Amino acid sequence: MTKAIHWFRRDLRLSDNPALTRAAKSGQVVPVYIHDDASPLGGASAAWLHRSLKALDDSLDGNLVLLRGNPLTILPTLVHEVGATTVTWTRRYDPSGITMDTSLKQALKAEGVSVHSENGALLWEPMDVNKEDGTPYKVFTPFYRRGCQAAPPPRSPLAPPELELCKDPQGVSLSDLDLRDDRGWDTAMLADWTPGEIGARERLEDFLDGGLQGYKEGRNHPDKANVSRLSPHLHFGEISPNTVWHLARTLPSSIDQDHFLSELGWREFSHSILFHNPQIARQNLNPKFDAFPWREDAVGLRKWQQGQTGIPIIDAGMRELWQTGYMHNRVRMIVASFLVKNLMVHWRHGLRWFDDTLVDADPANNPASWQWVAGSGADAAPFFRIFNPVTQSEKFDGKGAYIRRFVPELAALKDKDIHAPWRAPDVLLQAAGVTLGETYPHPIADLKDSRERALAAFKTL
Repeated sequence: MTKAIHWFRRDLRLSDNPALTRAAKSGQVVPVYIHDDASPLGGASAAWLHRSLKALDDSLDGNLVLLRGNPLTILPTLVHEVGATTVTWTRRYDPSGITMDTSLKQALKAEGVSVHSENGALLWEPMDVNKEDGTPYKVFTPFYRRGCQAAPPPRSPLAPPELELCKDPQGVSLSDLDLRDDRGWDTAMLADWTPGEIGARERLEDFLDGGLQGYKEGRNHPDKANVSRLSPHLHFGEISPNTVWHLARTLPSSIDQDHFLSELGWREFSHSILFHNPQIARQNLNPKFDAFPWREDAVGLRKWQQGQTGIPIIDAGMRELWQTGYMHNRVRMIVASFLVKNLMVHWRHGLRWFDDTLVDADPANNPASWQWVAGSGADAAPFFRIFNPVTQSEKFDGKGAYIRRFVPELAALKDKDIHAPWRAPDVLLQAAGVTLGETYPHPIADLKDSRERALAAFKTL
C-alpha cells in the first residue's frame, strides 16, 4: 500500500486539517513532528508544545513519530525509510518557514515524491488579499472590510479524516525533545489551560456560551470573562480559524459577534504584514524610527519584566504573564506603551521577553503588535498616543480586582487608591499595610515627565 507522510508543525489537530486529509486519501499515513533546534522556542511556548504533542499523540493512538534535528535532512531520509510517495504539510508564512518549505518541496519532487502544502492556518491567505493595484494593504479596516470580506468566504471546516496509520518508523520520546526548561514555572503556568485539540474546542464552546455576549466592551476589562483565550490554541493549530469563524457565525448576528470576527481579521492582518515584510521582528516598518533615540535602561527593563515598576496595572500585567504565560490584550497594550514610551526602551526588548514568556508568542502577531504600539508598524497607533497607565487602570479595572489578584500586597488599599498608591495619604497606606519602597516599590518613572521626554524625542524625527 502507498504511504504518505504528514508533517505536523503548527497544525496539531485532526479536525479541519486539509493537509492531513489529503495525506489520508493517499494511503497509509505516517504522522511526524520534527523538532528543529535551529528554531528555538520561548520557554512558555515550549512548555505548551510539550503538552500539545502529548495530546496529539493520544489522539493518534500513540503513533505520532517524534524526531529531532534539521527537517531538510530528516524528512527526505524518512521518506526513503518508509517508502513514502506523498508528503503533506500545512503552509507557513514566516520567512524561514517559506525558505525551508520551498527547498524541501524542490528536493522531494526531484526524487519523484508528490508534495502538497495546504492552507490550514488562515481564513484568507496573504497572497490573495491585496488592493486593486496588487499591492498589500497597510491599514487594517480596508484590509478586512474591502479585502477579506470581499473575497470568497472562509471554507467550511473539514471533519477528522479516517486514518490508516503506519506503525513502522521509530522516533524519539517526548522527553528527548527537551521542551521543559529548568525554571520550573510551566506546571503552575498551565494550570488553567488544557493544551490540545479537545481543550481548544472546549475553550471555544465555553466562550461562545458565556463570553461572547458583551464582548465588544467587556473585552477591554481584564477582570471580566469576555475574552476567548483562544490565542495559544490558534497559534499551535489545535483549532483552525475556520472552525472558530463558522461556529461563531452559527450564533445570532450581533455587534459582539461582528467585533469578535474582526479580531480574527486582525490575526489575518498580522500574518499579511509578516508575509509582505519578513524582517518585521528586526526592522521598523516605518524607517523614520531607525533614528529614534532609544535608551539603554537595563534596570528599568528588568523591573518591568519582574512586575516591580511601582505602577500597579503594569506590575499586575507582567506578573500575570510570568505566572500564567498569558496577558490580557488591553493590558498588553498598556505595558508595551510604558516600556517603549515612558521608559523609551526599544520595542525589540519587549518582543523578546514576550517571545519567551507568552504561550501564544506568534511570529506574526507579536512583532506586529509591538510595532503597532511603538508607532513604527502598519496602521500603527501614532507614537504620541501614550497610554497613561493610571487612567487606563481606573477605566478598565475600576474596582482593582485585576490588580488585587496579581499584586496582593496592595489588596487592602481602597479602590480609589490602588491604581496610584504613591498619591495616597500615608495614613491610608499604613492602614493597608503598604510601605512604599519596602512592601511595594516607588514608581520607576514619573508618568508626566517621561511622557514629555518621549514626545520631545519623537519631535527629533
